[in-house]
Amino acid sequence: MSTPAIVGEGITVRFRPMVDRKPTLRRSLGRMQHRETKELVALDNVDLSIKKGEAFGIVGRNGAGKSTLLKVVAKTLRPDEGTINVFGKTSTLLQLGVGFNPHLSGRRNVYLGGLAAGLRKKEIDERFDDIIEYAELWDAVDRPVRTYSSGMFSRLAFSVGMAMEPNILLLDEVLAVGDEAFREKSMKAMRDLLDRAGTIVFVSHALPNVAEFCDRAMWLADGKVRSIGPSADVVDAYKTAVHRGKNK
Repeated sequence: MSTPAIVGEGITVRFRPMVDRKPTLRRSLGRMQHRETKELVALDNVDLSIKKGEAFGIVGRNGAGKSTLLKVVAKTLRPDEGTINVFGKTSTLLQLGVGFNPHLSGRRNVYLGGLAAGLRKKEIDERFDDIIEYAELWDAVDRPVRTYSSGMFSRLAFSVGMAMEPNILLLDEVLAVGDEAFREKSMKAMRDLLDRAGTIVFVSHALPNVAEFCDRAMWLADGKVRSIGPSADVVDAYKTAVHRGKNK
């Protein structure tokens, strides 16, 4: 029997709409009379089971609930209903460079990003050289990050995320970063993670990458699971539905 890495049951997430910052008396009285609050159901009774050693993709239109589900798995968002169990150490790249300060040097940002990712200073000290070597940024490590190109910034952020040595890697549209050579290196690092029985879960609109890289995939639509199965089959079904929608 395969060992589970992530198991979620009945995950439901609801969001309430933003209220007016300066509501008028008329609007306030209207809300008091009707007492109606519309809720957005971002995830609706979603079940999820991902095995160790598996690459799992999540596809769907904007607003389908993909990033919300990833945040639930990362435990940065608590579901209103249901449970989520994650068996392993996660590194979450929901957005490259979270915790970075563009006005500080790459060196300082390694520490900021590492601390934001859950590393202790001593651990960052021990891994600092490897992070910069992996990012190929020795010539720019003491320059302000705001002077970096987007590729340099992405390399640094990805390297910090990988320095956590995760069992489970969560990615949101950051499957490939930097230039072509670094993309190949980042893909190799992720395959090595899978070979060590690690787990990768990522959200992407790059459907060919999902079909090629992932073992299985989930298609979300309006917060509900439309399909789970072999990645190529799920991607084909999703592409067919999108094409039919455009031709209506």
